[in-house]
Amino acid sequence: LNIEVWDTGIGIPANEIEAIFNEYHQLDNAARERAHGLGLGLSIVQRYGVLLGHPVRVRSWPGKGSVFSIEVPLSTRGRAGDHNGTAKNSIGAAPASAARHGVILVIEDNTDLRELVALMLEEEGHRVNTAVDGSTALALVAQGALRPDLILTDYNLPNGMDGLRVVAKLREALQETIPAIVLTGDISTTALRDISLQSCVQLNKPVKLADLARVIEGMLSSGQASNRPLIASPSPASDNSLPVILIVDDNEGVRQTLRGVFEEEGHRVQDYASAEAFLEAWRPGPAACLLIDASLPGMSGLDLLKSLERSGSALPSIMITGTTDVTMAVQAMKAGASDFIEKPVSRAELVASVARVLEQAKDASKRSAWRASAALQVAGLTARQREIMDLVLAGSPSKNIAADLGISQRTVENHRAAIMKRTGARSLPGLARLALAAAPASDKEPNPGETALPSPAPAKRPSLK
Repeated sequence: LNIEVWDTGIGIPANEIEAIFNEYHQLDNAARERAHGLGLGLSIVQRYGVLLGHPVRVRSWPGKGSVFSIEVPLSTRGRAGDHNGTAKNSIGAAPASAARHGVILVIEDNTDLRELVALMLEEEGHRVNTAVDGSTALALVAQGALRPDLILTDYNLPNGMDGLRVVAKLREALQETIPAIVLTGDISTTALRDISLQSCVQLNKPVKLADLARVIEGMLSSGQASNRPLIASPSPASDNSLPVILIVDDNEGVRQTLRGVFEEEGHRVQDYASAEAFLEAWRPGPAACLLIDASLPGMSGLDLLKSLERSGSALPSIMITGTTDVTMAVQAMKAGASDFIEKPVSRAELVASVARVLEQAKDASKRSAWRASAALQVAGLTARQREIMDLVLAGSPSKNIAADLGISQRTVENHRAAIMKRTGARSLPGLARLALAAAPASDKEPNPGETALPSPAPAKRPSLK
């Protein structure tokens, strides 16, 4: 079903169609008068559309008006030919007979989100109980009214008890390590570490219902929800056939968390508190992957990468940083890093990155395929977009790019948005990684369809906003 809202207003210029969904972007409020709103409405609508799986589209004719439309799936239940009155639901989950159903406790203080998730889970065939906070959830268990197979909780809950504390108390009360999913927004590295240490699955908000349904189905089907003892079993023995994970980070808590993640994956792990300690101990040997913090006391992570490059080491490396610094990303990948990850990072994303880096290091054909794919994505940009991409990756802010090219800052920002959309990059470091993969392997002139990754701008230039 396509629901459309038409108006006969002033319309929207073609070059503003994508920008109107940006936060704080308003076409008719250059003075930023609060009485005219904050420019958040369409951004919120688009995010809810993504969350619900309902595409939001817009068409407009300047001087005539605009059309905003929302697509929603039609139910197939009860239609002719549907003998049992059921069908695959709108989020594309497997038929009920193929999945294990369970009792799920949803703890969420946002009424709309709580009811939406509960409805989705019930349509999947699960039994659902809901609670607005930790106290309510604990009361349900204490009264004997509930013994969940899985806990789904928001991290930030009201009344002094966050999601992790609720999970811990529920597990203690039930004397079982009940599988738990913690939904988070942008929270600290410490919180992400605590989630991992408490053996919970972490998902970032906003989460797509289809993704949430798949994770829940996987946890229930894999037996994670079947009477696990409160005291966890010993970690599986390391598989000597798997590459060694080398961790360099001055934060002991981060090192312990990363060690736990990869030891559970079966890897052997070695960790070091400084780049100097790593260089002193490390010798080329079995296949390995280096995870290195960008900010280290003494020798920095970037200096360590350069040192390894000068020594001729082909050690696959991933740099981890707490800031979105595109200049650092470019420098790190030019110095030999295979990937660049920003904190906070989910367990799944980290494990996937390491697997991808190791696979490309082991199999030249995979690396060639990745470079070819990246070159095709970059080749789809216009000449102006490539020019702006090079300046962005060189560390130039939009206002400087606009001045250099003689165009408006808004035009630059529209081009930047189009670059991210066309390349599929979700962050500036991701764009840098794509551009580097598309660039020639040497400093020779780029081949057709490839782009040369620019050198970082001088340090005196302002940092990218």
